[in-house]
Amino acid sequence: MISRLKVLFIVLLFSDITLFAQETLKPFPQHVEYVKGAIKPNHISQLKLDQLTLNFYNQWKKRYIKPGCRPDEYYVWFETKGQKQCVSEGQGYGMIITSLMAGADPSAKATYDGLYHYYKAHPGNHPYLMAWAQDKNCRDQDKSSATDGDMDIAYSLLLANTQWGSKGAINYLKEARNMIASIMQHEINPHTYSVLLSDAIEWDSKDYYDTRSSDFMPANFKAFEKATNDDRWNKVVNNNYKLFSYMEHTYSEDAGLIPDFIRHINKKAIPAEPRYLESKYDGSYNYNACRVPWRIATDYLLTGDPRAKAINDKINRWIRETTRNKADNISAGYTLEGNDIKGRYFEALSFIGPFAVSAMVDKKNQQWLNDVWDYLINFKLKDYDYYDNSIKLLNMIILSGDYWEAKNSSN
Repeated sequence: MISRLKVLFIVLLFSDITLFAQETLKPFPQHVEYVKGAIKPNHISQLKLDQLTLNFYNQWKKRYIKPGCRPDEYYVWFETKGQKQCVSEGQGYGMIITSLMAGADPSAKATYDGLYHYYKAHPGNHPYLMAWAQDKNCRDQDKSSATDGDMDIAYSLLLANTQWGSKGAINYLKEARNMIASIMQHEINPHTYSVLLSDAIEWDSKDYYDTRSSDFMPANFKAFEKATNDDRWNKVVNNNYKLFSYMEHTYSEDAGLIPDFIRHINKKAIPAEPRYLESKYDGSYNYNACRVPWRIATDYLLTGDPRAKAINDKINRWIRETTRNKADNISAGYTLEGNDIKGRYFEALSFIGPFAVSAMVDKKNQQWLNDVWDYLINFKLKDYDYYDNSIKLLNMIILSGDYWEAKNSSN
């Protein structure tokens, strides 16, 4: 018979293991040293950068994190009118944000785990991928995935493993590896290593050789390669950088812009035609491609990839020139020639924030960066929707120097 003393020892031992596993290992703020030569806003203190970011996070969380249909679930509220209450894109944003803000937010882990449970409760056509949208009754609109949401959820699991370890109730690292393998199998074209729009795209689909430009997330992909030792992720990075370079030189030599959607990658890649999938601006720099400068710049900040800097240098030169270095001249959409889309002379945070992150790649953009930061943070959360506010917050975390690279070892 086990003595009471031994029972108490065992209980304490497992309690210590659980506490150790849930310890916040990289609490906000982290003040990351990005690649040499990168800059941050320097006209205000680091303390102020951190505080403004934390304040906006608290507002964002209060508005957008909602309880799911089960007691252990949370989702990121999609907010717009219609049947959708949540989309996987937003779930990915929320899971990345929450894992990075842990420490400053004592309930971050509980929130993250609730977001994870909601993702797991809504598998798509494949068990490790998420059905792209749910209605107000938590019913999936269909079983197809949205690739960008899956890729951010997978990256967030690597962040969660780095932040809390994988010895608790959820093995974040194992879940990340399973999800990354499923993304490679079902959402990456095995011939061109381009990113498919969804897991519903089959080899005989008319859009099998098409891609959404904002789904190219090289920093995520490099982390996926490290986590799985799958060299195919390097092929995805290399082939998509080549594709972006071709699109810039061929269709946007002056501005360096990439269109929302790119077609016929296996032959001669072209911008998508109007109303290819979403709007008459599918071949322009619109509400998908606006994320490209942020995604590419993040790769440079974390890994120093010169291809990323080359893309952002061209964009930075153009946007500063076309706005005459005045942040309030940034429009919500451009042609590939670099002209404003007619009627888009209004403020959209999903365009402004990524231009700020893009500016971080070179010190010659310092004053521009400071001005765009000031412009970005002065917009009120109540005046914008889930998409603009979520991108703004993710970009503020990067701009404040608090976006760190996921590590992939078990701990």
